[in-house]
Amino acid sequence: MENPIYADIVDKIQAYATIIIHRHLRPDPDALGSQNGLASLIRQAYPEKKVFVAGENEDSLSYLGSMDSIPDEAYEGALVIVTDTANQPRVSDKRYVKGEYLIKIDHHPNEDPYGDICLVETQASSSSEIIAKISFSTGGKLPMNDAAARLLYAGIVGDTGRFLYPATTAMTMKIASKLMQFDFSASDISQMMNTNSLKTANLSGFVLQSLTINDVGVASIILSQEILGKFGAVDSDTAPVVPLPGTVEGVLCWGIFVEQPNGTYRCRLRSKGPIINEVAKRHGGGGHPLASGANAKDESEINDIILELEELAIEWQNTH
Repeated sequence: MENPIYADIVDKIQAYATIIIHRHLRPDPDALGSQNGLASLIRQAYPEKKVFVAGENEDSLSYLGSMDSIPDEAYEGALVIVTDTANQPRVSDKRYVKGEYLIKIDHHPNEDPYGDICLVETQASSSSEIIAKISFSTGGKLPMNDAAARLLYAGIVGDTGRFLYPATTAMTMKIASKLMQFDFSASDISQMMNTNSLKTANLSGFVLQSLTINDVGVASIILSQEILGKFGAVDSDTAPVVPLPGTVEGVLCWGIFVEQPNGTYRCRLRSKGPIINEVAKRHGGGGHPLASGANAKDESEINDIILELEELAIEWQNTH
């Protein structure tokens, strides 16, 4: 059944002359797909409106669009929409609060219900899926187009791991099928997402060779600045290695801990069963039940996180 908030969002889009769309820092395909896909829908349906996309560019995902240079005065009287961003500290470009009206569209657990309209569908695979549903459900007021379909499909593929992860539902497949009826190459999207630089390929080999796996199925690896330097890599190059531990037999949940230039660690946590987002919350992060992010101040905190994952793994194995 159509969510009545969809119509409210389209009404607001129709009412404003300037619309600025934000998403989260360190964007992934769903962040960029939902942001740029929505921008494409609005630009085609309402060419008289000024539509901007805000945030930093991500060179590795340049095929999903680039950001606009936005003057401060553009926010005066503007509608601001933030996609795929669970909490306000993660919004890229802090000017999002300077608009006249704010809408949140997201699929993460709604820990921070910000915005004048807050549309959160945790059952959706991705924010791109939600944007596509809005387009398909609002009577042609925001009709789908080829460019938007490509971007939204890419977002869905990215957040479902090419339809591998449990968040993939019958609705996800239905929406993806409808998007594939538009003029773009779905296989090209998958190929681009599956193509890594040589340094990332080499880093992937190192991760698989160096992974620590304990007897309860918790895998972990620390990627220090020194290790990253050996491969000519930086934090943004590590995203493709995050799913790799899950391909190893016997691994139930895992953490990849990436040292930042200031000596702290970005923690990427994943699971095949145990619910891990509460662990992430205890360490300055959050996210989905099976895919979360956190922060650690040092290796001692990393060890604490690994111990907490071990406890979850044991509990899960005892009940399944």
